[in-house]
Amino acid sequence: MLANFLIGLREGLEAALVVSILVAYLVRTDRRALLPALWAGVGVAVGVSLGFGALLTFGPKGLSFEAQEAIGGSLSIVAVGLITWMIFWMAKTARHLKADLQHKLDDAIAAGKGAVLVMALLAVGREGLETALFLWAGAKATSTGVAAPLVGAALGISAAVVVAWLMYRGAVRLDLRRFFAWTGVFLILVAAGVLAYGIHDLQEAEILPGLHHLAFDVSATIPPSSWYATLLKGVFNFTPATTWLQLIGWVAYVAVVLTLFVRTTWGRRPAAPTPAAAAPSGQTSAPAAAHVAPAAS
Repeated sequence: MLANFLIGLREGLEAALVVSILVAYLVRTDRRALLPALWAGVGVAVGVSLGFGALLTFGPKGLSFEAQEAIGGSLSIVAVGLITWMIFWMAKTARHLKADLQHKLDDAIAAGKGAVLVMALLAVGREGLETALFLWAGAKATSTGVAAPLVGAALGISAAVVVAWLMYRGAVRLDLRRFFAWTGVFLILVAAGVLAYGIHDLQEAEILPGLHHLAFDVSATIPPSSWYATLLKGVFNFTPATTWLQLIGWVAYVAVVLTLFVRTTWGRRPAAPTPAAAAPSGQTSAPAAAHVAPAAS
């Protein structure tokens, strides 16, 4: 449930921030008449996301075991790809999210109310579809059923809405860059577990080989029925019996994606030029002012 809570919190906060930025801009520019169209787009996005989640949950029920495993494994890998893209996208655009959204909203306003509705639908719907797919993949990987992931995600989304509202009212300030950076690290580890489980599904569907070639089996040390095995599986999708292909996929994903993410998020900033290099000889150069773009809040 912890993993689902954090996924719901992060994704919910992204969506809530988008909505709060758009609402605040319409209010500040005295365009309140467009608020119903904006909220209509948000409502449609929520409905589409819920419908997509229901389709993922109940759609494959009548298929054969191999077909279900093939679909589950394929969609798990797609979910990992989407969540990875989202993590890097937010790491790069969090500081400029507000300006980008306001620019797009200006274009939508010029086109009419329908365009405002579509913009809100696309902006919020993307977050909703990503969340639904990743939660479904995580729930399938942990074999916890539907209730626990939904409860965890609902609590996370509720907390995100409260935090976004408090930020909108100016009651709290949140370092969004740091928040998305550390939750990004956690989601990379969760995504690695989903990837490993997706590989296992494809092995069970006989699409990938090596189902019976285990890299390790620590079931005796970490019994699957123990509370700590349940915790590891629920948070990181860890399985005591792991195939070689699962292990290779997990290690390769974490090694590559986590390294790139750390470099992107905490990479060294370019050093400021020295006064001698910044100005010609004999001239005095004004000290360069470090420009820090405001966080989207």
